[in-house]
Amino acid sequence: MKIVLAGGSGQVGTLLARHYHAQGHDVVVLSRRPAAAPWRTTHWDAETLGAWAQELEGADAVFGLAGRSVNCRYTPENKRLIMDSRVNSTRVLGQAIAQAHDAPRVWIQASTATIYGHSYTRPNNEDGELGGEESDAPPAWRFSIDVAKAWEQAANEAETSRTRKIITRTALTLSPDRGGIFDTLLSLVRRGLGGKVASGRQMVSWLHDADYIAAVDWLIAHEHMSGIVNLAVPHPLPMDDFMRELRRAWDIPFGLPSTRWMLEIASLFMQTETELILKSRYVLPGRLLAEGFAFQYPQWPAAADDLCQRWRA
Repeated sequence: MKIVLAGGSGQVGTLLARHYHAQGHDVVVLSRRPAAAPWRTTHWDAETLGAWAQELEGADAVFGLAGRSVNCRYTPENKRLIMDSRVNSTRVLGQAIAQAHDAPRVWIQASTATIYGHSYTRPNNEDGELGGEESDAPPAWRFSIDVAKAWEQAANEAETSRTRKIITRTALTLSPDRGGIFDTLLSLVRRGLGGKVASGRQMVSWLHDADYIAAVDWLIAHEHMSGIVNLAVPHPLPMDDFMRELRRAWDIPFGLPSTRWMLEIASLFMQTETELILKSRYVLPGRLLAEGFAFQYPQWPAAADDLCQRWRA
C-alpha cells in the first residue's frame, strides 16, 4: 500500500510510519520540518496547497495527524496555534484529496476523545453528549472542546466524495517511546509521585499502541466503515486505579498523592494545563465493539505490564 501521514512526525505518526514501513509499504510523511528517516519525508506547510499534494495521488490511506501539542499553557498565542494548526491542516488536506486525479481510497482524520463531556458516571459511545456546558467543569476546559469541534468541522466540510472519510476520536495512546504520554506518567511513578491525583475519580480512557495500530488497520480493511469512530479501550478506569496498577507494574508500592492546588502550582512550572489529568474522559469504542473488533489489551493491568517491560528494554 501507499500510506501518506500528514503531520506524521509526532508520537502517533511515528508509530504508524514504523509499522507500515516494517511491512514493506510505501510510507510518506508530510512534515513542516522534514528529517532523515527510514521512510520518505517531504515538506508541507500544513496551510497551503503545494507540490506535496502530488504524494496523495493513488494513496491507499491518508492520515491527518497535524496539530500543535496541547501540552502547554493556554496562552492566547498557544491557543491560536493549537486551533489554527488543526483546522488549517485539515482544511488543506481535504482540498488536496478533493482535487486529486487518482483520489486516495480512505482518509483517516485524527480528532480527540476530549470532545466528549467531563463525566464520572456517563460513558460516551460515538453518539455521546459532546462537552462544553458541564456545571462542574472549569470554563478553561471549554477551549479544548471548541478545538475538537472545529477540527472535525473542517474535515466534515471537505468535499471528498471519491474518498471514504473516517474521523477517529482517539483516547490517550500509550507507547513506551520516550517523550510520550506513557513516558511522562511513568516518570512520576519512578520518582515516587505516582499516587492519587486530586480525587482520583476522574475516568481515564486510553489505548495500547498495538491496539491503535490494529484498529486503524482494521478501519482501512473494512470498507463499509466511515464517519466517527472512537479509538479507546472498552474498559476505562478511574485515575486512582490507573496509577495504582502502573505502580504495581513498575514494582513501586507507594506514590505521593497530589491535591488539586498542588497540581495547579506544578502545572505552572511544567508549562502545561491541569485539564490533561483532571478532566474525566469516559469514552467507549461503541462502533468497534459492535463490528466485532478484538482488542489485544482491553484491560489496563496487562497493558501496563507490557508497556513497562518494553520501556525497560
